[in-house]
Formats: sequence, C-alpha cells, structure tokens
Amino acid sequence: MRTSRGLLLAAVAGHHAGRHASAAPAHRFLPVRELQILAQPEPVRLKKLSAPDSGIVELTLERPEVKNAINWELMRRLRGAIGKIEADATAKVVLVASSVPGIFCAGADLKERRLMSSSQVQEYTNSLRSTFSYVEALPIPTIAVIEGAALGGGLELALSCDMLICGENATLGLPETGLAIIPGAGGTQRLPRIIGRSRAKELIFTGRRCDAAEAVMMGLANYCVPAGEAYNKALEVAREITKKGPLGIKMAKKAIDQGMGVSDMGSALAVEGECYDQLLHTRDRLEGLAAFAEKRKPVYNGE
Repeated sequence: MRTSRGLLLAAVAGHHAGRHASAAPAHRFLPVRELQILAQPEPVRLKKLSAPDSGIVELTLERPEVKNAINWELMRRLRGAIGKIEADATAKVVLVASSVPGIFCAGADLKERRLMSSSQVQEYTNSLRSTFSYVEALPIPTIAVIEGAALGGGLELALSCDMLICGENATLGLPETGLAIIPGAGGTQRLPRIIGRSRAKELIFTGRRCDAAEAVMMGLANYCVPAGEAYNKALEVAREITKKGPLGIKMAKKAIDQGMGVSDMGSALAVEGECYDQLLHTRDRLEGLAAFAEKRKPVYNGE
C-alpha cells in the first residue's frame, strides 16, 4: 500500500514527466486516485475571530468522510496548527471544534491502522500521545466543543483541553479495551485525574459511553447545553476569558497544571507563589488596580 506521501511524490514525478513529454496540462498524467488525494480539503482549519472577539481562535476538525477519524495527515496538521497558535502573541483562547454535524471525533482511523505494522502502530500512538501533550501544554485556555460522538482518540483530544462544553447529544467514551488495547494517547492518565480513579477504571474497563449530562455530573464536562448550542456556550465562556488579564490567565493555567503535577501541598503552593511573583511587575496588574479604583473596565495589553 502506497502512503499519501508516496502518492504525492508520484504525482510530482508525473507532473515533471508531463512537462518534458508535451505541452499538454500536467494533470493529464496523474492517475485518478492521485488527483483525488491532491484535491482533498485540509483536515484541520485554523481561524482567528475578528473584533469584538479578537483573541479567540477556532481550531476545527474537517474530515467528514470518516467522522474526523485521526490519521497521520490530520495529526500532522493538528501539530502544525498548535504550533501556529503557540507562536501567536495575540491568541488568548482556543476553541477546538468540528465542522461535521453530530460528530466531534470518532477516534483513530482504524482503516489506516489496519495497514500498519506493529512498529508503525507504535510510532503512530507515540506521535498521537505527544501531539495531545502539545495541545495540553498550550499556555492559553483551550475549550473542546463537543456535539455528538467523541470516542477513543477523539475523547483523548478533548481531555487534553482545559474545558469541555457538550451539546446534550454528545456521547463520550474510550472503547479501546473492546479492541484488546488501551487508550494509548493519554486516556488512562488524564481521565482519572479529572473524574477520579474508580470512575475512570469503570469507563475504561467496560468501554461504556456516557452522555453529556452524566459527563457534567462526574466532572468530565463543564456544561451540557441543548444540542447545537455547544459552540455558542463555548464562545460565551471564551469571551469572558478574553476580558481578563491575559498574563494572569496564563499564570493561572500554569499554576494549576504544574501544581497538580507535584506530590505535596507545600510544593504546589511554591509553584503558585512563583507564578504570582511573575505578575507583580507587569503593567496589566497596575492597570487592574487603577481600573478598580476609577470604577472602569480595565484595558489589558498583556504587558
């Protein structure tokens, strides 16, 4: 089975061969399958919202033909999009969503995986695990917007976000044990840290799916809203975040995440102290105090 990269190289080779063979359009020399691959839309779309929602970035999964199943190309595009967000000083909040009605992400692309050797599966899983860690490590808040199914790797992507907002039609689950494997892209580690060890074991051992209302009850999701309204609720939350001091938000996320990673309260409080100290000499902190005294809304510049 030829890889997408191999097909792309073949297409390029065909293009150059066509240039030397005749003056006819190069695409006449491309096999139909290669033309289809080259014509496929990007599986990940990145969009910066304009005023009054400046600072909010949408990262949208767009692979409708396979319910946003994660293949190598989608994973590569996801990493590239996260890199762009990380390098953008104006980005304040990320909404991770889907353009496919009724689907957030169905998980790994099992059709692609069936063609992989054991070593290739291992490489894929390691790459997916590191990609989701890359999402988790973003210094700004991330909100997963879930309508419909978020299963396997799709739920693991959502778990790497700071918040989950679900439409009431959402279905969440980690079904990997039914395939005689485990959630290998962070699911066995992030889920128990969010909902507790016992509940996480039940969901993973049984592969049981839960709905949005149960997800909120167990602390897995932040909100359950009417179907089709998850994006609007996420946008509402994102707007509230962008009103706050961006440096304060970043340090709050750092303090929470790093503090949760240490074993004792003393070390956790030390992390908090270090993060607080980094804000003492910022212009934003002085602006916040001035705005409070003058009874006006603060204007923060991230300085």
